[in-house]
Amino acid sequence: MNAKIFFDTNLLVYLYSEDELEKQAQILTPIKDTENRWISTQVLNELSNTLRRKFKLEYADIANVIAEIRDNFEIITVQIETIERALKIAEKYRYSYYDSVIIAAALESSCTLLYSEDMQHNQIIEGQLQIINPFKQD
Repeated sequence: MNAKIFFDTNLLVYLYSEDELEKQAQILTPIKDTENRWISTQVLNELSNTLRRKFKLEYADIANVIAEIRDNFEIITVQIETIERALKIAEKYRYSYYDSVIIAAALESSCTLLYSEDMQHNQIIEGQLQIINPFKQD
């Protein structure tokens, strides 16, 4: 798959979950099938928080996860321009602010697909970005 794909935090959480093995297996396929994987610094922050709060990982273990993710994904830094764009997206598309920051970062990365379990499946944002829920059957 040559598409430029942005991954939402919730999908990366499944990679480290011991409770959601079916979803873990399902998300591994699109991750393995593309070399053009993108996330943002927001995704790293949210993932770190979830690994600590929900999975009770030690900070050293979280640092290892972040290193693994860093080695396998391109990472865009959320800038003030990303935040400004997110505010416009939130207003226009009625997504939460944090989902809108994810969308804005995906657009800034010139991604054509955004994999997320939390947003409207198959929706096209700004004529450029298609949201895909990898767990939904079309």
